[in-house]
Amino acid sequence: MSEPVLGLIALAFAFIGILTGYPMAFTFIFISLVFGWFGMGERVVSLMQFQFFSLMRNTTMAAIPLFLFMGFVLEQSGLMERMFQALRLLLGRIRGALYLVVLLVATIFAAATGIVGASVTVLGVMAAPIMQSSGYDIRMSAGAIAAGGTLGVLIPPSILLIVMGPVVGVPVTDLFTAAIIPGLLLSLVYIAYTLVRSYINPTLGPPVTTGEMSETTTREKLKELLFGVLPVMVVITFTLGVIIAGIATPTDAAASGAFASLVLAVLYRSMSWSSFKRCVYNTLIMSAMIMFLLGSANFFGAVFSRLGSARLLTDFLIGLPFSPNVMLLIILGIVFVLGSPLEWIPIVLVIVPIFLPTMIEMGYDPLWFSILVAVTLQTSWLTPPMALSAYFLKGVVPQWRMGDIYVGMSQFVVLQLIVVLLLVAFPELVLWLPRTLAN
Repeated sequence: MSEPVLGLIALAFAFIGILTGYPMAFTFIFISLVFGWFGMGERVVSLMQFQFFSLMRNTTMAAIPLFLFMGFVLEQSGLMERMFQALRLLLGRIRGALYLVVLLVATIFAAATGIVGASVTVLGVMAAPIMQSSGYDIRMSAGAIAAGGTLGVLIPPSILLIVMGPVVGVPVTDLFTAAIIPGLLLSLVYIAYTLVRSYINPTLGPPVTTGEMSETTTREKLKELLFGVLPVMVVITFTLGVIIAGIATPTDAAASGAFASLVLAVLYRSMSWSSFKRCVYNTLIMSAMIMFLLGSANFFGAVFSRLGSARLLTDFLIGLPFSPNVMLLIILGIVFVLGSPLEWIPIVLVIVPIFLPTMIEMGYDPLWFSILVAVTLQTSWLTPPMALSAYFLKGVVPQWRMGDIYVGMSQFVVLQLIVVLLLVAFPELVLWLPRTLAN
């Protein structure tokens, strides 16, 4: 049996192992060692050591725990709740106002943290009771909360983009810049969809007419908006702003953002010692899990490449009788299908390196292709059977039926796929901002 075929068999076994529910990190390590030993002998052990240590020495990866810490601080401090209340008071009279508020808060939260689980959880806790008591449609409410929470997958600072950068050979700063317009486009499409449907059918999103709103003056609303939104905007300036301006690397910006969020939480007296310890502990646990999984998937990808399987697949795909555009849609379709049962880490570290050489040889820009993959992977958070956003939302809103949550999310999956097609048809939506800032 040739080494490239051996690698393909290893890939099949890896998918089977993941689908059984066994921890992915151990699955990747075990299969890589077994098949790597057959293909390259004891050198596979040295390769494992090299891949793990090279990943851990990558300074870009240090941005992951810093961004995670920043997100947990914002979640624990209550700053997001205050921003939600400020926007609700200001926009509550509009039909579908709570959809608008949820998606605006989700967009700002995504630009401040990039953590999907935290976003969906916080939005669910803040918005779900108000939306339900205001007579909002449960399905669309669930879809807006879940879809808004997934914007952190794409809008910088995105952990997915940080991991993807070294894999595709594109600077993380370029990925961040290229993801801004697609991320905002997704948010605008969500907002337009919910507002238009609420305008056509007011029962889906009636105006909020609480006594609190009638008793609050415009001046008080603007004051609450200033003090509710300004802190989070400061955090975004300390992170995304310095990256786009070229002042700092993503890692340095992550440290600045983490420091800024902590200072703001202390100034607003919303961070207790127990909350701080919880943020540190959660950051430690999630960082260790992500880095171990990244190292194991990186090792598997290295074995797969060393066996020559990636080159074999590239030659096979190029030889297919399809045009480059059809091939691109096929690959994005594969990513979409795999994104449902799998998490994004194995897709980014294993699947993307398989398809990337084919896309480059067909003349596609790797930066553009990477953003297309990121937007496509965002649908995996809303597509069963995984649909992790549904489980996060169900955990904080147990009275909502899972069937209603799934139906509500499916509407936004369609919107996400429409945006993917727009990005395919108009590459400048992705490439214009990076090129403009580079000149």
